[in-house]
Formats: sequence, structure tokens, C-alpha cells
Amino acid sequence: MRLDKFLKVSRVIKRRTLAKEVSDDGRVKVNGSTAKAGTTLKKGDVLEIRFGQKLVTIEVLELESHARKEDASRMYKIISEEKVEKKEDTGDVTDFL
Repeated sequence: MRLDKFLKVSRVIKRRTLAKEVSDDGRVKVNGSTAKAGTTLKKGDVLEIRFGQKLVTIEVLELESHARKEDASRMYKIISEEKVEKKEDTGDVTDFL
């Protein structure tokens, strides 16, 4: 199943267009590698998703093309949620490297 479709069907992200945008912006990693919207997922994959200043790590448990709202949360397990500190701009050239 495509990454963007999984994020939508599992209701991790509410709209598929937003899931595609987040993926294509490089804010999603699958098993440690940056992934695009068309990346194929399989059971057991670990996703790291950056939502603003929050990093959510989930494990794919099930792949279903359609899921009711009540069943969507069974498609994944949240491994961790952590707040990511925003890097302050010091004006140093190394901020851009």
C-alpha cells in the first residue's frame, strides 16, 4: 500500500492530499529512510512523522484499503511521541550548512 494512502486510511492524517504533501516534503521516514508518497509499505514498517515540533514514531500493524473510523487505530501502534526543539537562528553561517 502507498504511504499516502496508509496515512489517510489509518487516519493518522485526515486527507490524502495533505498526507502526500507531508511525505513529499521529506517529513516522513520509513525504516529510517526519507520516503515519498508513493513508497510501498508492508507490515512491520516503522514510520517517523514530523508534525510541526512533534515527532511521532509508529509501527504498521495492518494494511487495509478501507477502514471504519473505529477500526483505523488498529492499523498502527504508536511507539513514541516526542517534542522536537526548534533550532534557534544564531546568525552564524553554519546555520545554513
